[in-house]
Amino acid sequence: MSSLVLDELDRSIVHALHIDGRAPFSRIASVLSVSDQTVARRYRRLRSAGSLKVVGLPNARRLGWVEWFVRIQATPDAAVPVADALARRPDTSWVCLTSGGTEIVCVTRARSAHERDALLLGQLPRTPRVTGVTAHCLLRTFAGGPSGWHGRADSLTPEQAGALAPEPPHYPQERVVLQEGDEQLLATLARDGRATYPDIAKATGWSEMTAKRRLAQLRRHGALFFDVDIDPLLLGFETLAILWLTVDPAQMRPTAEAIAAHPEAAFAAATTGPTNLLVFVACRDVDALYDLLERGIGSLPGIRQLESAPVIRNSKRVGAAQTPGP
Repeated sequence: MSSLVLDELDRSIVHALHIDGRAPFSRIASVLSVSDQTVARRYRRLRSAGSLKVVGLPNARRLGWVEWFVRIQATPDAAVPVADALARRPDTSWVCLTSGGTEIVCVTRARSAHERDALLLGQLPRTPRVTGVTAHCLLRTFAGGPSGWHGRADSLTPEQAGALAPEPPHYPQERVVLQEGDEQLLATLARDGRATYPDIAKATGWSEMTAKRRLAQLRRHGALFFDVDIDPLLLGFETLAILWLTVDPAQMRPTAEAIAAHPEAAFAAATTGPTNLLVFVACRDVDALYDLLERGIGSLPGIRQLESAPVIRNSKRVGAAQTPGP
């Protein structure tokens, strides 16, 4: 992956997929004034190298699920195997090891109190060489998730971006109940967000027309969104870190929105717990991280405390486990 270099066309394709992960190559090609074959070839090159992938993900809030941010302490010899085991679960994202190599952090989706308790009170505490587990409920997401990470996408003009933008959800507040076949649909899109309708039909037992109609319905109701999983190194981000902030409650929203506006903020969410704002950041280098902490975040009103930890290993970024390695 490190031998790949993104040129301006590659970055434009990444931006296009960030706007609509299922946009036809023909539409992307038309907006970028290149051929369909060129767009398809560039995408397949990046995907086959394991550097870029479109994934379809459920919007937990629309489905009535609850997301949890989990911090797991483990002995040094167990941290990597535990992180990789968590990454293989379909209900996790952002699985990584922080500095020191003994703390694993992840976000997990629980459909019910039973699922939550099974993982947080059952499986994890009983895992050999896991020495501690804390979990905090995600209350409100300000960056990442369905809105994506806008910092990785800056190549298209506003006019080009507008030409690719999908319709916004029509019923954004309505809770969606999964129907028969939806589990197979979601599993297929988690593996490949650009799976064809024949592939979805085969997995679900539906007709291609039914598969197309149900996918569109879930998107229209805001229960399904598409994200781009890309190696941050390809975008020039060499330093990844997790920030835990304690913010005065009255300043929570303006502070979170100000942080989410920074292109370095890949994810930002209000949480329960002793710290109440969680942020994942991607910076060019350690100097850029320092500048973000001092000037971009440290000057904001209402911040009482900030804890930071560099990410030293990613096991999972968005929808699929990463290739083993640092």
